[in-house]
Amino acid sequence: MSSLPETASVSARLRRGLQRLRDRWPLLAQIGVAVYLSWFIAKEVLGHDQPFFAPVTAILGLGLTYGQRLRRIVEVAVGVAIGVLVGDVIVILLGSGGWQMALVVVTAMSIAVVVSTGQLVVMQAGVQAVFIVAFVATTGEGVNRWVDALVGGGVAIIIGAVAPTSPLARPRAEAARTIREITVVLRAVAAALRDRDPETAHAALEHSRSLEGSLGELRTAAAEGVAVVRQSPLLRRHRPKAVAASELVLPLDRCVRNLRVLARRADVAVRRDEPVPPRYVDLVDELADATADLARVLDEHDLPSAGRAVLERVAGRSARVEPAAGLSAEMVRGQVRSMVVDLLVVAGLDDDEALQVVPESYLP
Repeated sequence: MSSLPETASVSARLRRGLQRLRDRWPLLAQIGVAVYLSWFIAKEVLGHDQPFFAPVTAILGLGLTYGQRLRRIVEVAVGVAIGVLVGDVIVILLGSGGWQMALVVVTAMSIAVVVSTGQLVVMQAGVQAVFIVAFVATTGEGVNRWVDALVGGGVAIIIGAVAPTSPLARPRAEAARTIREITVVLRAVAAALRDRDPETAHAALEHSRSLEGSLGELRTAAAEGVAVVRQSPLLRRHRPKAVAASELVLPLDRCVRNLRVLARRADVAVRRDEPVPPRYVDLVDELADATADLARVLDEHDLPSAGRAVLERVAGRSARVEPAAGLSAEMVRGQVRSMVVDLLVVAGLDDDEALQVVPESYLP
């Protein structure tokens, strides 16, 4: 029995890994094109022999994220320049060998630390210094190596400027995926409370804790969406959409935190056999309906406000207090109300407007 959760966990990690591959495929395709173009330009156009650093710079510059591409490209170029310069000077003056390599690396990295705060600059300075000493570059090869870095960086900048719009669609897709996971947890919580099933309650709690991974993907996607519209002049008109998508992160983060509290209290209620009124359990199910509707709206690229109606209905129904409800029951109701506020913000309201939609609690 204990192997079942482990198997499910491995399966979930594999699904997330395959999803990351699908999300990153446009980036991998860009890197492939950049590697070919940078190698072709440096070798066939400029006539450099084995210009390996042109594609290396393109790979480092583009990376597997859209954020800070220009900065990465500049840092690589500066690091190469420092490493090549220091390496050439020391090889000419002192020759090559183990102690010369150590001296070159320390000197080049020290200069890079003074010149820049970027870690990539420092590392590239050290790496290039090693190459210069190890392969004993002849006169002109150091300059060629730096030119190769400029070629790779230039190709990376051009490709980055015409990047596809997938970074703009991905934040909404990640938000919808996170909300669907919230729906699954809410359904499990309602089932556990209704059936008094401790295993289902515990599984729901564990599932809620695992959503931090989904939030991490959402944060990355949102940051990349904003970064790519800033860097690409062809996508500037999409900036409002990218910013709007990035604004989904904070309320969803709060929603997931409240979901964990809800799942933990449901787990406690089931294990301690504390009663939760059926109407409160129904509220959890109705909130699951609302989150499923909101995820559908995001998937279909409608305005998030289209998913507001069901949330407003849950908000109204959550105000009524059951007189005999205990601590766990009231915490369940309270977390439902908190999540409604968070999801109303996702649906386009600001914090104050969302709070006004949720009425004050009352006794019948």
